[in-house]
Amino acid sequence: MTRTPATTRNAPDGGAETVPPTPSHTVGPFYGYALPFRGGEDVAPLGHPDTVTVHGYVYDGAGRPVPDALLEVWGPDPRGVLPSVDGSMRRDPASGGHLGRNGVEFTGFGRAQTDADGHWYVRTLRPGARGRNAPYLSVCVFARGLLVHLFTRIHLPGDPAALAADPLLSRLDADRRDTLIAVDEGHGTYRFDIRLQGEGETVFLEFS
Repeated sequence: MTRTPATTRNAPDGGAETVPPTPSHTVGPFYGYALPFRGGEDVAPLGHPDTVTVHGYVYDGAGRPVPDALLEVWGPDPRGVLPSVDGSMRRDPASGGHLGRNGVEFTGFGRAQTDADGHWYVRTLRPGARGRNAPYLSVCVFARGLLVHLFTRIHLPGDPAALAADPLLSRLDADRRDTLIAVDEGHGTYRFDIRLQGEGETVFLEFS
């Protein structure tokens, strides 16, 4: 574990005493206690024709799967409209218990935990384009050792012209751009792996 350098402080007799180093603070995985909610992966209303499944693995810098990461995924509906309805974490006003989604409205938001193999998935609606941007899902990644969560995008393949014209993707080299584009596995299923460090590291975004 990383330790901070030793420091000094004033002793009761007026002199100085050395304070031993203490472990540096790290993140969790405490977020796994309260952030996940029942049905967090199932964003699309049941039976909706535009449902897609996006899944993959989260890997650390050594290529090992991360078994306790948490992903937040959100995106627009197929028309490119950002939802403004409540419902992902509804609670029963009488008991205070968690009700979850109502199965009808599309909130565009979900949370997914990785399993013991580092695998995650979400079922959502195929996002529509917004402005000049090629359709994408926004992702926020929480994982052990991350003092600040990471932001990235999942672009779905299918329209090469839209991907080529996207303001963000067009600024990246081909190998870096590919880390933001999911792989079409057919039947409405897409594979998107997230690499936190090292070779093939996913492009992460910084917002100011």
